[in-house]
Amino acid sequence: MKHFDLAFGRQTVNFSLPEENILEVIEGKTYSPITNVEAAVKEVLRNPIDSPPLKEVVEQGEKVTIIASDMTRSWIKHDQFLYLILNELNEVGIPDKDITLVVGLGAHRPHTHEENVAVFGQEVVDRINIVQSNVFEPENYVYMGTTSRGVDFNVHKSVADADKVILVGGIVYHWLAGFGGGRKGIMPGVASYESIQGNHSFCLSPEVGHGVNPNSDSGKTVGNPMNEDMVEMTAMINPAFLFNVILTGEGEFARFVAGHWFKAWEEGCKTVVDMYGVPIKQKADLVIASAGGYPKDINLYQGSKCVDNAAKACNENGVVILLQECPEQGEPPDFNAWFTEYEDLFEREQVLRKGFTVPGFIALKLGLIYKKNPYIIVTLPENKEFMAKAGMFPVTTMEEAMALAEEKLGRKDYKTIIMPHGGNTVPILSE
Repeated sequence: MKHFDLAFGRQTVNFSLPEENILEVIEGKTYSPITNVEAAVKEVLRNPIDSPPLKEVVEQGEKVTIIASDMTRSWIKHDQFLYLILNELNEVGIPDKDITLVVGLGAHRPHTHEENVAVFGQEVVDRINIVQSNVFEPENYVYMGTTSRGVDFNVHKSVADADKVILVGGIVYHWLAGFGGGRKGIMPGVASYESIQGNHSFCLSPEVGHGVNPNSDSGKTVGNPMNEDMVEMTAMINPAFLFNVILTGEGEFARFVAGHWFKAWEEGCKTVVDMYGVPIKQKADLVIASAGGYPKDINLYQGSKCVDNAAKACNENGVVILLQECPEQGEPPDFNAWFTEYEDLFEREQVLRKGFTVPGFIALKLGLIYKKNPYIIVTLPENKEFMAKAGMFPVTTMEEAMALAEEKLGRKDYKTIIMPHGGNTVPILSE
């Protein structure tokens, strides 16, 4: 027997399986964390990818706009490096008064002053002007052009009016756009609501009633219409420089990439694949996946990436067991409502086509995943009613989960894949 301890909130769930039943344990590659952040940041700013150093990209007298992610991406840890970028600009003769930080909110709500301090650091807040890209103030957006797919691109005027634009963000797998970071600073970061809706609608199938677009998926960029539309919009802005971070599974800096807004981002994506894209030889009858514990399983919305990643490791007749505590399952309410108000998936899709939202899309995609394979979720007792409404089979112990999985599989000779960090690791079936 092989013993496992998988994260469940701030605790662990323990179980054992016969070794002959285990196909593999999916874990990302270990990267040593960066120990000297300041030195590493300066190194990539001065020796960037496919670009002159930052000091040679900007000139004295120019107005520089930095686009940074909002508090929903606080894991990027802007406060540990943004001030270093400001210092680099100062050294070439661009004073703080000529630098603006635009918070790339997308369609999220604006930050409070206190949230700006928490995300960007007190020093940055004290030194430069900070602007919110609030889509509910449409008068602050200007038209830049129309993409080849027919989406009008409107961008916040603080970006359009800048002499030079610098993108700052973090790269992870993204189950709509392929990868996060890079061009996402522009779209959805500082784009208008109408532009965001137009771009994100490419995540849905071109055919009504067919749900999601299979080309909008984790790790897929070529042929992904959402990503390609984002790239077109970003090219209209042509940012002067990019700085993106890649983190270890423990949330520490693994790598910084800087330079050309597209080429440097591509290099960062390769690192993400190397770290978190895990080749598998075959799919399993049973997949047991933990999101990675708190806060990755604080609610189903945060744990949704684990659902999708687990699906990639499960065969068509298989079963998935999720370990997600979800102590704050009531959040976010705009996500939960999609399961309670629109139980029918076609109705869910129709409502989404009239007004696209990311929570709604995730609710649709999860519903379609649950239709393909039974998902058994080990969670808190108070979550059982909602999880059943969402389309899963809720239980409160691993013993219950295993018994139900074996009942649904109808046999004991099943093969299993274990995913201890299912929120990060993406199974890639070998050709």
